[in-house]
Amino acid sequence: MIFVTVGTHEQQFNRLIEVVDKLKGNNIIKDEVYIQVGYSDYTPQYCEWSKFLSYDEMEEYIENAKIVITHGGPASFINVLQKKKTPIVVPRFLEFEEHVNNHQLDFAKKIVNHGYNIILVENIGNLQEEIMNFTDKNNNFISNNLKFNNSLELIIKNMFIN
Repeated sequence: MIFVTVGTHEQQFNRLIEVVDKLKGNNIIKDEVYIQVGYSDYTPQYCEWSKFLSYDEMEEYIENAKIVITHGGPASFINVLQKKKTPIVVPRFLEFEEHVNNHQLDFAKKIVNHGYNIILVENIGNLQEEIMNFTDKNNNFISNNLKFNNSLELIIKNMFIN
């Protein structure tokens, strides 16, 4: 199953929803697709959808999805990363009246540069290829919390040994 979420921002994200819906309609995407469309006014014809989901529903869709495609809102894609999954991130753009500026792109680029495993799709024309070639890069996920705890434990042990 592929889960797509555009978040709760009050501007539309028709561009993403329409591309995914057409990929499903053209049988390029074979998997079941569920889209949370938010304030978008494009109505999916080939995918299941709803405007909004409860927190628990969102968590369940992310947990059960093979692929999660999300807008560039940090809370959305970080939630996917926390579940040890690699999100495909498609930022909203000002030029398409999807947001007030391009901060989603700027932030997502910084996350990529810091080594987080997200698949950043700046050009929506590349989305099909990213879906078809999707590999979950987080199979070898190492939690920074776990690394910190292990380092702290070692420091404490060394304090008492010396």
